[in-house]
Amino acid sequence: MSTNGEIQRNRILIGDCVDAMDALPAGCVDLVFADPPYNLQLEGALHRPNNSKVDAVDAGWDQFADFAAYDDFTRTWLRATRRVLKDSGSLWVIGSYHNIFRVGAMLQDLGFWILNDVVWRKTNPMPNFRGKRFTNAHETLIWCVKDRDAKGYTFNYDSMKALNEDLQMRSDWLLPICSGSERLKDADGRKAHPTQKPEALLHRVLLAASKPGDLVLDPFFGSGTTGAVARRLRRDYIGIERDPGYADLARERIAGVVPLEVEDVQASPSRRQQPRIPFGWLVERGLLQPGTTLYDQRRRYAARVRADGSLISDRVRGSIHKVGAMVQGADACNGWTFWCFEHQGKLMPIDLLRQQLRAELH
Repeated sequence: MSTNGEIQRNRILIGDCVDAMDALPAGCVDLVFADPPYNLQLEGALHRPNNSKVDAVDAGWDQFADFAAYDDFTRTWLRATRRVLKDSGSLWVIGSYHNIFRVGAMLQDLGFWILNDVVWRKTNPMPNFRGKRFTNAHETLIWCVKDRDAKGYTFNYDSMKALNEDLQMRSDWLLPICSGSERLKDADGRKAHPTQKPEALLHRVLLAASKPGDLVLDPFFGSGTTGAVARRLRRDYIGIERDPGYADLARERIAGVVPLEVEDVQASPSRRQQPRIPFGWLVERGLLQPGTTLYDQRRRYAARVRADGSLISDRVRGSIHKVGAMVQGADACNGWTFWCFEHQGKLMPIDLLRQQLRAELH
């Protein structure tokens, strides 16, 4: 399992997930993504209107004697997960209405603290062929940490915002199911794994809640989607899979993944983490000359730049924020986004100059 105290990363462990996790050191994992059996409780075969059989999940690993047996199974693997997770780590669990509410209650009973439930809305769900219920068009993910007081867990807020066209990412994710060329097939052209998750889903989870070099654990590895995305995003992984056939499939799949360049997987920097740039530095560096007139975007107000980095208008003198607020008669103002400089006949926010200076400093 380890060499000289170091965990062997980027590998698939064959066997029971609880036994495999018990063999790992405590507190060694940064992120866990778990796609456990859903306990679908299927009764009989399902057919389409044309009488063709639906390729449903009817494998033995998804079958449990009753809810009590499923609860025992869930409690056991969650406890093992809790042990290997770092105090600053987080856990994602995905499920459907068959199991996710039982899993959620168990998480809370074991002391986990839920941060979000995320609804994966499927753009192309399987229809309800019997016409007796609504179409099951979503699955639910629960994102949690080890306890209510957990600190330091990763959430790349700005990366999620960038991924969503600079809008705050919501907890309902509209993504297609795994299909087409992404769906792995066996030699006969059938699904190689019945519950293969789309890489887009794991891309979002790993990009949100981990950093390059982090160790991601998937205790129900299946076809290896977590490992494939982890490799592409330069995260390390450990997968646990009890079916050697699925493990071979995953191993071959991951081997074909080309990791992205290091600079392409870095999280978008948080504004809170960016260095503070006083407006006066722009004057010192010559990015704005003293005497330059600044305007608001509609040219209603104007102020001149002074050599000491202050502004002066016909009404007040002071910082970019104070003058911006005073000319509007407002209580406060973000001068960086309010004031603009003229460039080739167009008004440009002075914040562009701040970002230029930050880039030079970086």
